[in-house]
Amino acid sequence: MKKKMAMVMAASAATAIFAGSAMTAMAEGYTIANTPKCIGISWWDRMQVGNERFTEATGNEVYQSGPTGDADVAVQISSIEDAIASGVDAITVIPSDPSAVETTLAKALDNDIVVISHEAEGLENTDYDLEAFVNEEYGAHMMDLLAEQMGSEGGYVIMMGTLTASSHQQWTEGAIKRQEEMYPDMYQVCDPVEGSSQEASYNAAKEVIAAYPEIGGFIGCDTNNPPGIAMAVEEAGKSGEIAVTGTCLVSQAKDYLNSGTIKTFTFWDPADAGEAMCALAVKVLDGETIEDGINLGVDGYEACTVKDNIIYGEAWVDVTTDNMGDYDF
Repeated sequence: MKKKMAMVMAASAATAIFAGSAMTAMAEGYTIANTPKCIGISWWDRMQVGNERFTEATGNEVYQSGPTGDADVAVQISSIEDAIASGVDAITVIPSDPSAVETTLAKALDNDIVVISHEAEGLENTDYDLEAFVNEEYGAHMMDLLAEQMGSEGGYVIMMGTLTASSHQQWTEGAIKRQEEMYPDMYQVCDPVEGSSQEASYNAAKEVIAAYPEIGGFIGCDTNNPPGIAMAVEEAGKSGEIAVTGTCLVSQAKDYLNSGTIKTFTFWDPADAGEAMCALAVKVLDGETIEDGINLGVDGYEACTVKDNIIYGEAWVDVTTDNMGDYDF
């Protein structure tokens, strides 16, 4: 009897300790590590704005870490490892090479850390992958923008930040499929090329222009691509002759919008994506049901589509000189 009472008292004490710890965790909020492809450039600086908005609105802590300046898979993995070691509650990750981070993210899941990925449809070791839109549809949309500027005819090339970036691969597939179905008088002058920075994009575009003088347009998937391409186009004296579009930010492209070298580009707000990832992570941590129509409380993510563990918003925006002032970041 005494033994039984001792066991009950021990169990009650353990329960009290657990309940106290849970109440402390609830009072202090969750800690979320945001690990993007890199930090210190405009796109990911903008995502940090969303992290900060989420912290201010909810009291949960969000910090951002990763390679500085350029995508570096080894450094990104090290950042994720550090987050795991520090015992964060959730990791939001935008992998530069999804296959390379699988093992590390599996370790996070094994440590009961919630993993939310972005731009990584097909990633296995994640609770949910949050996409701003259906990636193939976004690629098709970029092709529509290019075709409009090229008069639906002529040669083009697609530039990717890295050839291993899964979202860029999907956009490229969607763009090429749309071109083949809707714009038969357009064609690729060469296979997709890579430009991981603005300088690399400029150099790659310069080489393409020299090798294929008939080229009529570029799509740039990475935010660094369009301004780098536009620089090469202007240097070649072909502004107005070679169309440039793709994914970018106003802060990077406004000079080329004003000059007319870039007439239209498209993007989704990284701040909204960052905030939406954090909101989703907390819903998972709180045990909420994740189902079709889920509202993450962020523009473009109010009525998301859920397919298996992939969640799609409707969050792309087209930018011209008419509305560039609305997105000056």
